[in-house]
Amino acid sequence: MTSSKLGIAALAAVMVAGACAQPVFAEPVKVGMITTLSGGGASLGLDARDGFLLAIKQSGTSDVEVVVEDDQRKPDVAVQLADKMMQSDKVDVLTGIIWSNLAMAVVPAATAQGKFYLSVNAAPSQLAGRGCNPNYFSVSYQNDNLHEAAGAYAKKAGYKKSFILAPNYPAGKDSLTGYKRFYDGELAGEVYTKLGQTDYAAEIAQIRASGADSVFFFLPGGMGIAFMKQYQQSGVDLPLIGPAFSFDQAILQAVGDAALGVKNSANWSKDIDNAANKAFVDGFVEAYGRLPSIYAAYGYDTGNLLLSAMDKASVKDADAFRAALRQADFASVRGKFSFASNNHPIQDIYVREVIKEGDIYTNKIVDTALVDRDNAYVADCKM
Repeated sequence: MTSSKLGIAALAAVMVAGACAQPVFAEPVKVGMITTLSGGGASLGLDARDGFLLAIKQSGTSDVEVVVEDDQRKPDVAVQLADKMMQSDKVDVLTGIIWSNLAMAVVPAATAQGKFYLSVNAAPSQLAGRGCNPNYFSVSYQNDNLHEAAGAYAKKAGYKKSFILAPNYPAGKDSLTGYKRFYDGELAGEVYTKLGQTDYAAEIAQIRASGADSVFFFLPGGMGIAFMKQYQQSGVDLPLIGPAFSFDQAILQAVGDAALGVKNSANWSKDIDNAANKAFVDGFVEAYGRLPSIYAAYGYDTGNLLLSAMDKASVKDADAFRAALRQADFASVRGKFSFASNNHPIQDIYVREVIKEGDIYTNKIVDTALVDRDNAYVADCKM
């Protein structure tokens, strides 16, 4: 298990020096970040962590202490870490979880104990609808969102018979539900794969025999890399569609030319033209020597949301701090940003195309799929 306690002073070794004056906040905040730092999903957690810490560093404050732990992508480990952070470390806020099955194991218990949870990624439907909580905020999206946009794009592109697949865990189920919500064509097949699977020969054979005219897949991290490489080698020549998670920076560098031209849905891209996004992208490259991913963007926005609430209220005053979070009074890298009544974002979702800039594979926005999208579970949330 990887463990580190990162106060702002400790970040100086890995980040650019802050030039701004230190802000004055109502109360210091201690943050517990549980994220994936080892194994096949490590790049996702590393980026979310690095984006969050960059936001704190750029603020110049010394009033945020961050305790970082590796959940190893295991629900039982995540639960143990959350208990330690709440009982021993006495954190005020929890964040960092990438995987929805881990979020379902941690978030309800954390909010039941009065802790605030700010999600940098995982946002399962169960926590958006009847399982919503006033202390739970998803800064990233609601799990269905990017997949809904992919379905809307597939419909607009004229695809009539999609084959769809995703891992068999909460985010995978939300993924295919979201795609079907906005895609009104026929399904050539619907398959749930094993979480962490790396051999997709059987699924690709099903795709080949299905009569599909398109393939939608949600396979984040190493799963996506394995699928894309095997798909290219198979010779199946059907257009691929996916959410940004399957076409993120780390994945693209590993997949290479096989991803060029593929369309994917995202609520963030490095070419969104606003001052906050430019400061984020430039600062991330300078600090870490690599382009940021969508996970880093979510981490960065989460850090800045936290700072905006700290500027307005003490974390010890739960009602005031909650109200400050709901205001979302920060400059998002996504541009306009607000919360729906179930504490999930209202935001635009784009279509990106995989391109190559020099030797780097990346994405550019080519269309807007959904405007001011909230989520399908707002009415189910009673709080």
